[in-house]
Amino acid sequence: MTFGTNIRTWWQGRWHEGDVAVMKAADHGIWQGSSVFDGARMFDGLVPDLAKHCARVNESARALMITPTMDAGEMEAVIREGLRAYPRGAAVYVRPMYWAIDGSDLGIAPKADSTGFAISLEQVAMPPAEFQTTVTRTRFRRPVLEDAVCNAKAGCLYPNNARMLVEAKAKGFGNALVADAMGNLAESATANVFLVKDGALFTPIPNGTFLAGITRARHIVNARAAGIEVVETVLTFKDAHAADEVFLSGNFAKVTSVRAFDGTEYRSRAMTERMRGLYMDWASSQPV
Repeated sequence: MTFGTNIRTWWQGRWHEGDVAVMKAADHGIWQGSSVFDGARMFDGLVPDLAKHCARVNESARALMITPTMDAGEMEAVIREGLRAYPRGAAVYVRPMYWAIDGSDLGIAPKADSTGFAISLEQVAMPPAEFQTTVTRTRFRRPVLEDAVCNAKAGCLYPNNARMLVEAKAKGFGNALVADAMGNLAESATANVFLVKDGALFTPIPNGTFLAGITRARHIVNARAAGIEVVETVLTFKDAHAADEVFLSGNFAKVTSVRAFDGTEYRSRAMTERMRGLYMDWASSQPV
């Protein structure tokens, strides 16, 4: 899948120009869905938390029983090398990914030490800071660990996200707020969620049904360092309706302001913009 331009692919030990075919028809990853990836971002010459994204894709591989083949530090160095080919100031989506090549007996489980690995770099603009989205409820929920590999950034989880988005779009909204298995607020269809109430941040406590993101964790650290109260707790959809502001937190856009949740309009985005500023200030302070 491509949705940007200027694609570069690292595969079989070197960089290739363009969107290179890396999987074969009989690869376990294509017919059994044994694939994981991670997403990092380059913008303004910065690649925030790249080391954490490289480490997490290895953790995701292990969770999906795929044997990682590249040390996270080596992966980071390869990515930085690949990014040097892009124009100054380019915004690039960075995706390291693993998939199983062979299956074990019966073909269902991935075979140990039979792993494909590639990195895809794709030039994709950052959404503008003023962008806002709208959200609605969806009938689809986040699974639990007993049902799905919730502790991995796994490709097999994303069709559920797609169902949520398609349902939301059909209702005239840009995204969806999603329940966990117990019916409480988990996140959105594409990113983690924060509520703002009386100057404090509230976000669903990680309970194993959703991936508590790297960018989410960075916002929590930044907010607390700035003296902003952050509460990780069980939240309901009533809490979202009662919030002063809502914003989404994910690697792709970092901060996405929510203008409305079903019939509730949010009139402020002051804290949302403050959190964006704190993130950008932190990112600018990191070594390139």
